[in-house]
Amino acid sequence: MRSVEDQLIKVTAAAVAPRPVRVAISEAQGLLCAEDVVTERPLPGFDQAAIDGYAVRSVDVTAAGVDVRGEEGELIDLTLPVVGEVVAGSRQPIRLQPRQTVRVDTGAPMPTLADAVLPVEFTDGGRARIKVFEPVRSGDYVRRVGDDVQPGDVAVRAGTIIGAAQVGLLAAVGQDKVLVHPRPRLSVISIGGELIDIDRTPGPGQVYDVNSYALAAAARDAGADVNRVGIVSADPRRLRDVVEGQLVRSEVVVIAGAVGGWASDQVREALDGLGELEVDRVAMHPGSVQGFGRLGRDEVPTFLLPANPVSALVVFEVMVRPLIRIALGRRQPMRRIVSARTITPITSMPGRKGYLRAQLLRDETTGDYLVQPLGNGNAGSSHLLVSLAEANSLIVVEPDDTDFRTGDEVQVAFLAQRG
Repeated sequence: MRSVEDQLIKVTAAAVAPRPVRVAISEAQGLLCAEDVVTERPLPGFDQAAIDGYAVRSVDVTAAGVDVRGEEGELIDLTLPVVGEVVAGSRQPIRLQPRQTVRVDTGAPMPTLADAVLPVEFTDGGRARIKVFEPVRSGDYVRRVGDDVQPGDVAVRAGTIIGAAQVGLLAAVGQDKVLVHPRPRLSVISIGGELIDIDRTPGPGQVYDVNSYALAAAARDAGADVNRVGIVSADPRRLRDVVEGQLVRSEVVVIAGAVGGWASDQVREALDGLGELEVDRVAMHPGSVQGFGRLGRDEVPTFLLPANPVSALVVFEVMVRPLIRIALGRRQPMRRIVSARTITPITSMPGRKGYLRAQLLRDETTGDYLVQPLGNGNAGSSHLLVSLAEANSLIVVEPDDTDFRTGDEVQVAFLAQRG
């Protein structure tokens, strides 16, 4: 058997990232930035109020809160007249005179000569005149021109995953499009004479096409742009026509139900001559029988997966997902792995790297990871789809390890987390 590591080296060497494309920033979320986005204008573009309050000259309020008394010994309040109001978006310039104030909204342009904003709570909140209870220093509660970004600064660097904050920053600096590594296009095909689509009622010996739906969802989760072809006849001529059509439009092709059983010979006949293709036994469980090759003029990575939905999904997770992540430009294509203590005993198939469905938990007292195997927690339950649906992780067991007692430490790979 070929080891999982050797098969992965072969598979990931075939990963090819699509050419970067320029897209609207609203379409860039989740993609990898393919350029340093250099700003042409400062952010903010003008001095603006950071909070609601009163724009002032800081020198005019330095005595606020100081015990100043008149000739008769009475306490003198520091008061300023309110000579206007500036709202966010105002385009009418205002010049502040000494010992005056202007009411400002958050984001409003600062009046000329004003160098600070008095928060409303530092005053009595007056409309025509305010009493000032506390002083401010020059620059307090003011966003200066270029505080965030200066012209020539890099707003978003190449290699950054574009999320909500990056989209917001690109919008803030006036960047409507950005160069990104696009999602690789992936086509999913299911073959099997027993398959029917989910909008029909199964007859004797028929089952629903689980694989094309499940694998398409897994590919989207990995970041691919997916075309679910669905059920295709294993007739060699028909299958060859469909595969050739998908090779033209895809960076990755996945064919489920293509290894093992009666269909495997027809699949090989259909794909003969399209390129390098090998069906191997890989030392993993489930999903040991699988195929991989590069087909078509562009040598498109093509995977042949088992018909068993659990096996197909595990092979996808171990082999196909890393290739997609590399094609997306991700530096770390593999799932995060942590150590966890087992809650119950575990058995794994000897001589094969095991991928056992599990629930990863956290000890509320110690914070340690705990793991509960699902699907009976043994190597003979690879068909149990319910256990995979309940799993949030995979216990990864090396080929030489077969039995674990309660409390033993194992390696666990995260799957998608529930919200």
